[in-house]
Amino acid sequence: MEHPENDEAYKGLAVNKGVGPVTTINPYLQRKRFARRKMSAADYVEGILKGDTSILGQAVTLVESTHPDHHAMAQEVIEKCLPYSGNSVRIGISGVPGAGKSTSIDEFGIHVLKEHGGKLAVLAIDPSSERSKGSILGDKTRMEKLSVHPDSFIRPSPSAGSLGGVARKTRETIVLCEAAGYDKIFVETVGVGQSETACHSMVDFFLLIQLAGTGDELQGIKRGIMEMADGIVINKCDGNNVEKCQMAATSFRNALHFFPKPESGWLPKVLTYSGFYGLGIKEIWDMVYEYFAFVKDNGYFAYRRNEQAKYWMYETINEQLRQSFYENPTIVERMTAEERGVLDGKKTSFVAAKELLDTYFALLH
Repeated sequence: MEHPENDEAYKGLAVNKGVGPVTTINPYLQRKRFARRKMSAADYVEGILKGDTSILGQAVTLVESTHPDHHAMAQEVIEKCLPYSGNSVRIGISGVPGAGKSTSIDEFGIHVLKEHGGKLAVLAIDPSSERSKGSILGDKTRMEKLSVHPDSFIRPSPSAGSLGGVARKTRETIVLCEAAGYDKIFVETVGVGQSETACHSMVDFFLLIQLAGTGDELQGIKRGIMEMADGIVINKCDGNNVEKCQMAATSFRNALHFFPKPESGWLPKVLTYSGFYGLGIKEIWDMVYEYFAFVKDNGYFAYRRNEQAKYWMYETINEQLRQSFYENPTIVERMTAEERGVLDGKKTSFVAAKELLDTYFALLH
């Protein structure tokens, strides 16, 4: 017999079935105790003004959210924080991938906090995968010293394929950080291209990190980015690379003479340093603060801030119009038919676009 305990002779015995799979969750747990309290715009503003980094992080998430319900509250929080903003120095940091931007920012940040005090916020725009739409958001792991510093706040944001939107949200995040008492803001860009133009439109000083021996010392990645730079620094100037860096610096200085003089009247300087070994960091920040003294003295600092505010007003209008067009139900319905007409060769792209726009403008009347 397979189970002798089931025999009639043992019927007085009770056989337990055994213990089944045990859940890891306490059955007496009261979930409501752990539910996050729903915060109002006033709660966000109060927390931000107190310098609470947890609430500041939640407010940035609210600003970055694409949910329509969050948009109104985010704008209210930004509006209430606006009177407390504008009191920082905003520095954009860019360079080719692998130039050592994150390592340099780590060194730059520690130096600035040590020498000039105050609080530092690092806003990094991280590239997102076009396939999965995900981001690594790994800047905190590469900024080892700043990530544990009590006076720093690091916030990576995914580009998610929409650089303009992220750039606008980064500008709004700057307002929140300034209201929270951060008097130094670093904005790190994705790499080279459209992000530089967006970054330049929200910072006071644009620092370009270069490498020696990349073969484009004369052109400097792209002429447009060279013209935007207020300072050019060549990283990895250590060991056997020192001579190459010095030669690259000379080439960049010569190249800058061919460009028109900047509106600020400041001639960009070219310096060398080593982010890994922390060499030449002081000279870079002496240059940055020399620039600020120069542009504040000649009035360009205030002029540039005003121009940036005007630029972002028009950018916001463009974005809102675009969003209104593409989210209009009638347009969404007609879009497929117009697209099919173009693909079938029945009408040109321009005619289809005009018909859609005419439909949209007719709806507005």
